[in-house]
Amino acid sequence: MSTAISSSPEMQSPDIGGTRGHDFSRPAAASTEFISFAIDHEQYGVDIMAVREIKGWTGVTQLPNQPEYMRGVLNLRGTMVPIIDLRCRFGQGLTEPGPTHVVIVVQVGIKTVGLLADQVLDIIAVEAAQIQPVPQVSKTTRADFLSGLVTTETTMTALIDLGRLFAEPAEAETETRTLATA
Repeated sequence: MSTAISSSPEMQSPDIGGTRGHDFSRPAAASTEFISFAIDHEQYGVDIMAVREIKGWTGVTQLPNQPEYMRGVLNLRGTMVPIIDLRCRFGQGLTEPGPTHVVIVVQVGIKTVGLLADQVLDIIAVEAAQIQPVPQVSKTTRADFLSGLVTTETTMTALIDLGRLFAEPAEAETETRTLATA
């Protein structure tokens, strides 16, 4: 039995980096990774680059005259971190935190904030083309803190715009109008 040896370039050099056949003149699809987490049976995501750490629920110190969704502050290695109850912020009532709940510590501009969630689910990589706009049902709907929706094989993940999540309604409306006219 004889083996033919080809002199084509493909047969002479191995494709170590997996780049053979790749068109380098076209930019690669930009993908962003998100930490997905659950609140009740709904799935949400935040940009992984904003996440500083994820920790189990511990008690917080409550502060007077705060919005209902502001659960209190947590001393995280000498930094006072406000803890936001996302279920409450989304208008679904207060969370009764237990040992399975988590705090996702995120950086929003110069602020460090903790997000109280039921559980962390996964890290998902999303290309910009996969992100669908959030349908606007009415002008009074408070979903302006969502930057888009991503559908994976079995779930839909609502992506949170952290900057808008912490803006007061008037600030978020002004920011949305400013972005629309730019």
